[in-house]
Amino acid sequence: MHVGEQLPSLEIPVTRTLIVAGAVASRDYQDVHHDAESARQKGSPDIFMNILTTNGIVGRYITDHFGPTAELRRVAIRLGAPNYPGDTMVLTGTVEEVEGDTATVRVVGENGVGRHVTGTVTVTVPPDAPQVVPPQTRSGTASETASGTAPGGAR
Repeated sequence: MHVGEQLPSLEIPVTRTLIVAGAVASRDYQDVHHDAESARQKGSPDIFMNILTTNGIVGRYITDHFGPTAELRRVAIRLGAPNYPGDTMVLTGTVEEVEGDTATVRVVGENGVGRHVTGTVTVTVPPDAPQVVPPQTRSGTASETASGTAPGGAR
C-alpha cells in the first residue's frame, strides 16, 4: 500500500431488500427505511438507506481490497444524497496516508442523485498478510451485497 494508490471501484445495487435488511440488522426501525408511504409523508420520494448500512458497506469495500486480515481502526463517514431503491452506489477510494502497516483511505460513494457518502477509513494490514490483488472493477449483485459476499464468493 502506498500514498496515492487508487482502490478499484465497487458498484452496489441499491435494492429495497438491501435497505430494509440493513435497517433491521442494525435495529433501526425508523419507518423511512422500510415503509415507502411513511417516507413519502415525511418528504422523501421513497425509503432510503440508513447510515449504519452505509457504514457496513464502506467497511466491506476496504476489507475486500486489503484482505480478510485487515483491521478497521477508524471509520469516519458523512452522508449526503440518499440511497434510494433502484439506484447504484459506486464506491471509490484513495490511500491518503501510510504509516507502517496502517493506511488512511479517503472513500467516496456516489449514486444517481449525487454524493451519498464521503469519509476516511483507517485500516491496519498485518505485515504477514497475504497480498491481495483485487480485480480492476467489481460489482455485487443484490444477493451478494445483502449477504456480504463479493463476486466469486470472496469476502
